[in-house]
Amino acid sequence: MPDLKQDTFPVKVDGHILSVSHLTKVYFPEIGLTKGEILKYYTDMAPYILPHIARSPFVMVRFPEGIHGEFFYQKECPAQAPEWVTRFEDPFSQSGLTYVVCDQLSTLMYLINLGCIEIHAWASTIDYPDRPEWAVFDLDPDPPSGITEAYQVARWLGEILNELKINFLVKTSGSKGIHILVPLIPQFSYEEVQRGVEGVCRFLLRQRPEACTLERSILKREGKIYLDYIQNGRGRTMAGIYSIRPTIQGQVSTPLLREEVLAGEDPSQFTVRNLKKRIDKVGDLSRIMKEKMDFNKILHYFT
Repeated sequence: MPDLKQDTFPVKVDGHILSVSHLTKVYFPEIGLTKGEILKYYTDMAPYILPHIARSPFVMVRFPEGIHGEFFYQKECPAQAPEWVTRFEDPFSQSGLTYVVCDQLSTLMYLINLGCIEIHAWASTIDYPDRPEWAVFDLDPDPPSGITEAYQVARWLGEILNELKINFLVKTSGSKGIHILVPLIPQFSYEEVQRGVEGVCRFLLRQRPEACTLERSILKREGKIYLDYIQNGRGRTMAGIYSIRPTIQGQVSTPLLREEVLAGEDPSQFTVRNLKKRIDKVGDLSRIMKEKMDFNKILHYFT
Protein backbone atom coordinates (compact mmCIF):
# COMPACT_ATOMS: atom_id res chain seq x y z
CA MET A 1 0.00 0.00 0.00
CA PRO A 2 1.21 3.59 -0.69
CA ASP A 3 1.77 6.25 1.95
CA LEU A 4 -1.59 6.53 3.75
CA LYS A 5 -0.88 10.15 4.65
CA GLN A 6 -1.71 11.10 1.08
CA ASP A 7 -5.38 11.76 0.40
CA THR A 8 -5.95 10.69 -3.20
CA PHE A 9 -3.62 8.83 -5.54
CA PRO A 10 -3.61 6.21 -8.31
CA VAL A 11 -2.57 2.64 -7.58
CA LYS A 12 -1.82 -0.18 -9.99
CA VAL A 13 -3.39 -3.53 -9.09
CA ASP A 14 -3.79 -6.58 -11.34
CA GLY A 15 -2.48 -4.43 -14.18
CA HIS A 16 -5.30 -1.91 -13.70
CA ILE A 17 -5.06 1.69 -12.50
CA LEU A 18 -7.62 2.85 -9.97
CA SER A 19 -7.83 5.96 -7.84
CA VAL A 20 -8.18 5.54 -4.08
CA SER A 21 -9.17 8.49 -1.93
CA HIS A 22 -9.73 9.83 1.59
CA LEU A 23 -7.60 7.12 3.17
CA THR A 24 -7.15 9.09 6.39
CA LYS A 25 -10.91 9.39 6.86
CA VAL A 26 -11.93 7.74 10.13
CA TYR A 27 -14.65 5.13 9.60
CA PHE A 28 -14.63 3.64 13.13
CA PRO A 29 -14.21 6.63 15.46
CA GLU A 30 -14.16 4.68 18.75
CA ILE A 31 -10.99 2.86 17.71
CA GLY A 32 -9.68 5.42 15.20
CA LEU A 33 -9.85 2.98 12.29
CA THR A 34 -9.40 4.68 8.93
CA LYS A 35 -10.50 3.88 5.41
CA GLY A 36 -6.84 3.29 4.54
CA GLU A 37 -6.54 0.64 7.24
CA ILE A 38 -9.67 -1.07 5.93
CA LEU A 39 -8.19 -1.15 2.44
CA LYS A 40 -4.97 -2.57 3.88
CA TYR A 41 -6.91 -5.27 5.76
CA TYR A 42 -8.78 -6.39 2.65
CA THR A 43 -5.60 -6.31 0.57
CA ASP A 44 -3.90 -8.61 3.07
CA MET A 45 -6.93 -10.87 3.37
CA ALA A 46 -7.81 -11.03 -0.33
CA PRO A 47 -6.17 -14.47 -0.83
CA TYR A 48 -8.56 -15.88 1.79
CA ILE A 49 -11.67 -13.88 0.80
CA LEU A 50 -11.67 -13.91 -2.99
CA PRO A 51 -11.93 -17.71 -3.40
CA HIS A 52 -15.35 -17.58 -1.72
CA ILE A 53 -16.80 -14.71 -3.76
CA ALA A 54 -14.87 -14.57 -7.05
CA ARG A 55 -17.69 -15.98 -9.20
CA SER A 56 -20.67 -14.59 -7.28
CA PRO A 57 -22.82 -11.47 -7.75
CA PHE A 58 -21.79 -8.87 -5.16
CA VAL A 59 -24.17 -6.62 -3.21
CA MET A 60 -22.69 -3.34 -2.00
CA VAL A 61 -23.45 -2.05 1.51
CA ARG A 62 -21.91 1.40 1.47
CA PHE A 63 -20.92 3.48 4.51
CA PRO A 64 -19.50 6.63 2.88
CA GLU A 65 -19.37 8.51 6.20
CA GLY A 66 -18.27 5.61 8.38
CA ILE A 67 -20.18 3.29 10.68
CA HIS A 68 -22.20 6.03 12.39
CA GLY A 69 -23.28 7.71 9.18
CA GLU A 70 -26.07 6.77 6.81
CA PHE A 71 -25.54 3.57 4.83
CA PHE A 72 -27.31 2.06 1.86
CA TYR A 73 -27.54 -1.17 -0.13
CA GLN A 74 -26.68 -1.05 -3.81
CA LYS A 75 -27.14 -4.00 -6.15
CA GLU A 76 -26.62 -2.23 -9.47
CA CYS A 77 -23.07 -1.93 -10.73
CA PRO A 78 -22.16 1.78 -10.73
CA ALA A 79 -22.37 3.32 -14.19
CA GLN A 80 -18.89 4.81 -13.72
CA ALA A 81 -17.28 1.49 -12.75
CA PRO A 82 -14.08 0.77 -14.72
CA GLU A 83 -14.54 -1.33 -17.83
CA TRP A 84 -12.33 -4.07 -16.37
CA VAL A 85 -14.84 -4.75 -13.55
CA THR A 86 -16.65 -8.00 -14.29
CA ARG A 87 -20.43 -7.66 -14.50
CA PHE A 88 -23.36 -10.09 -14.31
CA GLU A 89 -26.80 -9.29 -15.65
CA ASP A 90 -29.42 -11.23 -13.69
CA PRO A 91 -31.68 -12.91 -16.27
CA PHE A 92 -34.57 -12.98 -13.79
CA SER A 93 -34.42 -9.27 -13.00
CA GLN A 94 -37.31 -7.45 -14.65
CA SER A 95 -35.25 -4.27 -14.75
CA GLY A 96 -32.16 -5.98 -16.15
CA LEU A 97 -30.21 -5.59 -12.91
CA THR A 98 -26.46 -5.85 -13.41
CA TYR A 99 -24.23 -6.85 -10.49
CA VAL A 100 -20.54 -6.43 -9.85
CA VAL A 101 -18.57 -9.67 -9.67
CA CYS A 102 -15.63 -9.32 -7.27
CA ASP A 103 -13.21 -11.68 -8.98
CA GLN A 104 -9.90 -9.87 -8.49
CA LEU A 105 -8.07 -7.75 -5.94
CA SER A 106 -8.47 -4.60 -8.03
CA THR A 107 -12.27 -4.98 -7.96
CA LEU A 108 -12.22 -5.61 -4.22
CA MET A 109 -10.21 -2.43 -3.70
CA TYR A 110 -12.57 -0.52 -5.99
CA LEU A 111 -15.56 -1.63 -3.90
CA ILE A 112 -13.89 -0.83 -0.57
CA ASN A 113 -12.94 2.60 -1.92
CA LEU A 114 -16.68 3.19 -2.51
CA GLY A 115 -17.24 2.72 1.22
CA CYS A 116 -18.16 -0.98 1.25
CA ILE A 117 -17.06 -2.02 4.71
CA GLU A 118 -18.74 -5.42 4.50
CA ILE A 119 -18.41 -8.30 2.03
CA HIS A 120 -21.81 -9.45 0.70
CA ALA A 121 -22.09 -11.97 -2.14
CA TRP A 122 -24.64 -14.51 -3.33
CA ALA A 123 -24.40 -18.15 -2.28
CA SER A 124 -24.43 -19.11 -5.97
CA THR A 125 -22.11 -18.17 -8.81
CA ILE A 126 -22.65 -16.63 -12.23
CA ASP A 127 -21.99 -20.10 -13.66
CA TYR A 128 -24.99 -21.62 -11.86
CA PRO A 129 -26.90 -18.61 -10.47
CA ASP A 130 -29.87 -20.68 -9.28
CA ARG A 131 -27.85 -23.37 -7.51
CA PRO A 132 -26.20 -22.24 -4.27
CA GLU A 133 -22.74 -23.43 -3.31
CA TRP A 134 -23.44 -23.21 0.40
CA ALA A 135 -26.33 -23.45 2.82
CA VAL A 136 -26.50 -21.36 5.97
CA PHE A 137 -27.98 -21.88 9.42
CA ASP A 138 -28.23 -18.29 10.66
CA LEU A 139 -28.52 -18.21 14.47
CA ASP A 140 -29.79 -14.84 15.65
CA PRO A 141 -30.18 -14.33 19.43
CA ASP A 142 -33.08 -12.28 20.75
CA PRO A 143 -32.27 -10.52 24.06
CA PRO A 144 -31.88 -11.49 26.82
CA SER A 145 -30.41 -14.51 25.03
CA GLY A 146 -27.03 -13.79 23.50
CA ILE A 147 -23.87 -15.32 22.16
CA THR A 148 -23.73 -17.99 24.90
CA GLU A 149 -27.13 -19.31 23.88
CA ALA A 150 -26.25 -19.03 20.18
CA TYR A 151 -23.18 -21.20 20.76
CA GLN A 152 -25.31 -23.81 22.50
CA VAL A 153 -27.70 -23.98 19.54
CA ALA A 154 -24.70 -24.19 17.20
CA ARG A 155 -23.43 -27.19 19.16
CA TRP A 156 -26.81 -28.92 18.86
CA LEU A 157 -26.91 -28.29 15.13
CA GLY A 158 -23.35 -29.52 14.87
CA GLU A 159 -24.38 -32.81 16.48
CA ILE A 160 -27.09 -33.26 13.83
CA LEU A 161 -24.73 -32.50 10.96
CA ASN A 162 -21.99 -34.71 12.40
CA GLU A 163 -24.47 -37.58 12.66
CA LEU A 164 -25.12 -37.17 8.92
CA LYS A 165 -21.36 -36.93 8.25
CA ILE A 166 -21.76 -33.49 6.68
CA ASN A 167 -18.86 -31.05 6.66
CA PHE A 168 -19.63 -27.59 7.95
CA LEU A 169 -17.99 -24.36 9.02
CA VAL A 170 -18.97 -22.43 12.13
CA LYS A 171 -18.19 -18.72 12.07
CA THR A 172 -19.08 -15.70 14.10
CA SER A 173 -21.43 -13.32 12.33
CA GLY A 174 -19.12 -10.53 13.44
CA SER A 175 -22.00 -9.10 15.41
CA LYS A 176 -24.32 -10.94 17.81
CA GLY A 177 -24.96 -14.26 16.11
CA ILE A 178 -23.44 -17.42 14.72
CA HIS A 179 -23.44 -18.79 11.16
CA ILE A 180 -23.08 -22.44 10.23
CA LEU A 181 -22.17 -22.92 6.57
CA VAL A 182 -22.49 -26.18 4.64
CA PRO A 183 -20.54 -26.21 1.34
CA LEU A 184 -22.65 -27.70 -1.44
CA ILE A 185 -22.25 -29.31 -4.81
CA PRO A 186 -24.18 -26.82 -6.99
CA GLN A 187 -26.91 -29.17 -8.11
CA PHE A 188 -29.76 -28.12 -5.82
CA SER A 189 -32.08 -25.15 -6.26
CA TYR A 190 -32.40 -22.37 -3.70
CA GLU A 191 -35.90 -23.66 -2.95
CA GLU A 192 -34.59 -27.16 -2.20
CA VAL A 193 -31.78 -25.87 -0.02
CA GLN A 194 -34.09 -23.56 1.91
CA ARG A 195 -36.57 -26.39 2.42
CA GLY A 196 -33.84 -28.71 3.68
CA VAL A 197 -32.43 -26.16 6.12
CA GLU A 198 -35.95 -25.39 7.33
CA GLY A 199 -36.50 -29.10 7.93
CA VAL A 200 -33.40 -29.37 10.11
CA CYS A 201 -34.42 -26.23 12.00
CA ARG A 202 -37.93 -27.59 12.65
CA PHE A 203 -36.43 -30.87 13.86
CA LEU A 204 -34.21 -28.98 16.31
CA LEU A 205 -37.15 -26.81 17.38
CA ARG A 206 -39.12 -29.91 18.33
CA GLN A 207 -36.17 -31.08 20.43
CA ARG A 208 -35.36 -27.69 22.02
CA PRO A 209 -38.50 -25.53 22.02
CA GLU A 210 -37.30 -23.70 25.12
CA ALA A 211 -34.22 -22.38 23.32
CA CYS A 212 -35.14 -21.94 19.64
CA THR A 213 -37.78 -20.27 17.53
CA LEU A 214 -38.80 -19.96 13.89
CA GLU A 215 -41.01 -16.96 14.67
CA ARG A 216 -40.22 -14.22 12.16
CA SER A 217 -41.80 -11.48 14.27
CA ILE A 218 -39.14 -10.00 16.57
CA LEU A 219 -41.84 -9.22 19.12
CA LYS A 220 -42.70 -12.93 19.39
CA ARG A 221 -39.24 -14.45 19.74
CA GLU A 222 -39.29 -14.39 23.53
CA GLY A 223 -35.55 -14.17 24.09
CA LYS A 224 -34.79 -17.29 22.06
CA ILE A 225 -32.41 -18.05 19.20
CA TYR A 226 -34.09 -17.35 15.88
CA LEU A 227 -33.28 -20.03 13.29
CA ASP A 228 -33.32 -17.93 10.14
CA TYR A 229 -33.58 -20.45 7.30
CA ILE A 230 -35.05 -17.73 5.05
CA GLN A 231 -31.47 -16.55 4.46
CA ASN A 232 -31.19 -19.43 1.98
CA GLY A 233 -33.09 -17.49 -0.67
CA ARG A 234 -31.98 -16.45 -4.13
CA GLY A 235 -30.28 -13.07 -4.01
CA ARG A 236 -30.10 -12.97 -0.21
CA THR A 237 -26.73 -12.16 1.29
CA MET A 238 -25.06 -11.89 4.66
CA ALA A 239 -21.66 -10.79 5.91
CA GLY A 240 -19.18 -13.17 4.32
CA ILE A 241 -16.18 -15.04 5.65
CA TYR A 242 -13.58 -12.60 7.03
CA SER A 243 -15.87 -9.62 6.41
CA ILE A 244 -15.46 -6.58 8.63
CA ARG A 245 -18.68 -5.59 10.39
CA PRO A 246 -19.79 -2.03 11.24
CA THR A 247 -19.44 -2.54 15.00
CA ILE A 248 -17.68 -0.21 17.40
CA GLN A 249 -14.75 -2.63 17.81
CA GLY A 250 -14.41 -3.42 14.10
CA GLN A 251 -15.28 -7.08 14.57
CA VAL A 252 -14.72 -9.59 11.78
CA SER A 253 -16.89 -12.55 10.78
CA THR A 254 -14.44 -15.25 11.79
CA PRO A 255 -14.28 -19.04 11.19
CA LEU A 256 -13.90 -20.95 14.45
CA LEU A 257 -12.04 -24.00 15.64
CA ARG A 258 -14.14 -26.82 17.09
CA GLU A 259 -12.70 -26.24 20.54
CA GLU A 260 -13.60 -22.53 20.30
CA VAL A 261 -17.21 -23.42 19.57
CA LEU A 262 -17.25 -25.82 22.50
CA ALA A 263 -15.69 -23.20 24.78
CA GLY A 264 -17.98 -20.41 23.55
CA GLU A 265 -15.18 -18.00 22.63
CA ASP A 266 -16.00 -14.31 22.87
CA PRO A 267 -16.49 -13.20 19.23
CA SER A 268 -15.65 -9.58 20.04
CA GLN A 269 -11.97 -10.54 20.28
CA PHE A 270 -11.75 -11.12 16.51
CA THR A 271 -11.20 -7.70 14.95
CA VAL A 272 -9.84 -6.03 11.86
CA ARG A 273 -6.60 -5.26 13.69
CA ASN A 274 -5.75 -8.79 14.81
CA LEU A 275 -7.38 -11.12 12.27
CA LYS A 276 -4.30 -11.50 10.08
CA LYS A 277 -2.27 -12.59 13.11
CA ARG A 278 -4.96 -15.16 13.85
CA ILE A 279 -4.67 -16.53 10.31
CA ASP A 280 -0.91 -16.81 10.76
CA LYS A 281 -1.50 -18.73 14.01
CA VAL A 282 -4.41 -21.10 13.25
CA GLY A 283 -4.44 -21.08 9.45
CA ASP A 284 -7.31 -20.48 7.07
CA LEU A 285 -10.19 -22.40 8.64
CA SER A 286 -12.44 -21.48 5.72
CA ARG A 287 -10.62 -24.00 3.53
CA ILE A 288 -13.25 -26.55 4.58
CA MET A 289 -15.63 -24.75 2.22
CA LYS A 290 -13.79 -26.44 -0.67
CA GLU A 291 -15.16 -29.81 0.48
CA LYS A 292 -18.50 -29.68 -1.33
CA MET A 293 -21.31 -31.82 0.10
CA ASP A 294 -24.25 -33.67 -1.39
CA PHE A 295 -27.42 -32.17 0.10
CA ASN A 296 -29.52 -35.29 -0.53
CA LYS A 297 -29.09 -36.56 3.04
CA ILE A 298 -30.71 -33.47 4.49
CA LEU A 299 -33.47 -33.48 1.86
CA HIS A 300 -34.12 -37.16 2.52
CA TYR A 301 -34.28 -36.99 6.31
CA PHE A 302 -35.77 -33.55 6.92
CA THR A 303 -38.24 -32.79 4.12
